[in-house]
Amino acid sequence: MARKKRTSSARKALLLLTAIVVVLGGVIGLSATKLGGSASPQLALDLSGGTEMILSPKVTNGDGDISKDQLDQAVDIIRQRVDGAGVSEAEVSTQSGRNVVVSMPGTPSQETRDLIQASAQMSFRSVLMQGDGGAVPEDQRTADADLPHPNGEPQNGSDSNWITGDLQKQYEQRDCKANPGKDDQLDPDKAVVACSEDGQQKYILGPVELNGSDIKTADYSQAESGGGVSTGQWGVNITFNDHAKNVFKDVTQRLYGFYGKNQEDPKASFAIMLDGGVLQAPRAQNVIADGKAQITGDFSEDDAKGLSEQLKYGALPISFDIQSEQQISATLGTDQLQMGIIAGIIGLLLVCVYSLFQYRLLGFVTIASLLVAGVVTYEAITLLGWGVNYRLSLAGVAGLIVAIGQTADSFIVYFERIRDGLRDGRSVPSAVDHGWMRARRTIWASKGVNLLAAVVLYFVAVGNVRGFAFTLGLTAIADLMVIFWFTHPVMVMLSRTKFFGEGHKLSGLDARALGYVPLYRGAGRLRDPEDSPRARKRRSDHDEDSEDRPMTIAERRRAEALESRNKPPQDPEEQSGQNPEGADNA
Repeated sequence: MARKKRTSSARKALLLLTAIVVVLGGVIGLSATKLGGSASPQLALDLSGGTEMILSPKVTNGDGDISKDQLDQAVDIIRQRVDGAGVSEAEVSTQSGRNVVVSMPGTPSQETRDLIQASAQMSFRSVLMQGDGGAVPEDQRTADADLPHPNGEPQNGSDSNWITGDLQKQYEQRDCKANPGKDDQLDPDKAVVACSEDGQQKYILGPVELNGSDIKTADYSQAESGGGVSTGQWGVNITFNDHAKNVFKDVTQRLYGFYGKNQEDPKASFAIMLDGGVLQAPRAQNVIADGKAQITGDFSEDDAKGLSEQLKYGALPISFDIQSEQQISATLGTDQLQMGIIAGIIGLLLVCVYSLFQYRLLGFVTIASLLVAGVVTYEAITLLGWGVNYRLSLAGVAGLIVAIGQTADSFIVYFERIRDGLRDGRSVPSAVDHGWMRARRTIWASKGVNLLAAVVLYFVAVGNVRGFAFTLGLTAIADLMVIFWFTHPVMVMLSRTKFFGEGHKLSGLDARALGYVPLYRGAGRLRDPEDSPRARKRRSDHDEDSEDRPMTIAERRRAEALESRNKPPQDPEEQSGQNPEGADNA
């Protein structure tokens, strides 16, 4: 019954793996024919070439100087943005201590170009005045005598003392409808005039009270009403860091005071600015104490996603213009790729030759398992290339080559555990079941170490080394799938066949060839596994190390039984005269 259950479980595992392979293949075929994907893995910059862009900095503080810290920070943020857009194996570096060079595979989309260039300088300012985006007609503008005159130093971001006569004139003359252009050189410590992105509104805003660096994280989702019902609009969710959370609480508490007196008061609003333009100016309808806010507006899903990525990966200290853009050829080319593939084939052939030499026809299970692992890995890399734009570099190819040996290690551990069971006198089915229980612990530990090393290497490294780590971790997962859902089930089913189950000399499971010598004990008597050559050698080696060790009860009983079997029968006359004194005494 137990064997039938194991066979049934083996069939189910094989069907599961087959279903996974078929489904992955179907998705690849669908993406290649209907969705514009590719049926082969995407190649990285070093193997396929791509686009090189030279970014020229545009300093936002107006002094024309760019520090090394600013440039290094810009490189880190651009690299994160490029990786966040799904472009793997991109290279970002500096040139002449001023420009930034971005090299990426393929041809970048306009969205990727915009993401690289955008400074994403986000700031939060209190609204002092709000009106129609058009310029005020000259005959309706405030007379000089009526222009505001501050009565003292402003006490907070909503204080009207920020509004001077010159600022009022600038506000009335500004025509945002005709020219809604952004001003990315606004003084963060003073009140300013700004336009909404669509030019329909214009504002007088107080100084910056929070900025993009205060954002801890950002993502996007559909906005919800106060009752938790989706409004159908997309919004960007912002979480401030601990310091900014307290500042934001104080600001919303102040603005909520204006809202409570007059819900239409512009001073109840908090303008959210991006690169000098006002995205939104929502009113503070309550006090936000947890530092979590949501930007809502006329966002599409792509708009919300792009904005959240800009904010998530930080605000650049410098904005950039694309100075030049050109196509570049592969740095390594097809020759190196072919050499890497040849090296992989040679390694695979050597593993196959060793498996057939060491395990006879059992080696074909290793070969079949490697082929299945290769198919699963190929499908996974192809789908990742289509889904998240993963690119296979030469370092990734090296990871695949290394994985051949690591995958073969799992099979060797399993097969040797089976052979150990055969040497101990077990039948082939029993040796397979017992060997699997022992081998899978070792396999789990081995692959766990591989995965841990790959994860650590991926997060601490950059560039091509991350590609190597990624493929190393991916192949470790594929190896676990194959050993659990293919290799072991196949061995369970083969052990029930006559050729392998009876240990044919060409099967690789011949117990005699492995050192097992059956002992004849008479009809109907089974050989004790403790009397196997392997068990006797183990006991002998142990006895040599401890000659004075007392015998266990089991060992003493076996010794007495062996002595009684080997003792010759005594003569009857000798038996009758053995103890005359005893007879007399009787």
